[in-house]
Amino acid sequence: MSFGTYARKVRDTSLPYGLRVSALRSCVQLYRPIGFHATLCFLEEIAGPFQRDEAALLKALDAIEASRAQWHADMREYAHRRRQAKQRGQRIPPAQDRNPNGSPQIWYGAARSAALSALRYWSRRRLPALRVTADEAGNTVDVLVAAALSSGGDLTSEQRQLLVLAAAELRGRMQPDLWSDDPVAYYRARDLLKAAYLVETASNDGQTRSSADG
Repeated sequence: MSFGTYARKVRDTSLPYGLRVSALRSCVQLYRPIGFHATLCFLEEIAGPFQRDEAALLKALDAIEASRAQWHADMREYAHRRRQAKQRGQRIPPAQDRNPNGSPQIWYGAARSAALSALRYWSRRRLPALRVTADEAGNTVDVLVAAALSSGGDLTSEQRQLLVLAAAELRGRMQPDLWSDDPVAYYRARDLLKAAYLVETASNDGQTRSSADG
């Protein structure tokens, strides 16, 4: 079913409350720029305990709908710019021109706070399982996640450079032969790169495409 169909189920007070909560989770399945579980945590942070509170449930739905609407507006604006550029003969978009199509990379309307919320989730649930003593790039990401959380997202210039270098190293590992030879290492590099992108988003409020994301 579509996002709109699930949203209507969330608002339908004739349905059992548990089914409405399940419908909200289905909305999150369709719009989860910071990941499914991290998005649920962020919605609870900004709306309250929606699993058991009516007002919080509706506030969470309003928040995800508003963010998704901004993403759709961004896609329409990008399409308009590309049409104009093509009319001028510019067939290939500039490298710095962020393309919002596909899976959204930020939480529209609250990029920084959502990224910080996701980092709090990652520090509790994901990063401990990704730690390997001898992995310098992974350890750098781990340290920078802690630094971003302690500073509210602010990074020093040195920390930003370390993030760029760690992300480049992690991207270099994600080659097809690694996926076939050692899928565990491949997915670990992928997840660490996601954490690096969240750090960058938290540090720049999502206004530009992250260097950690390539």
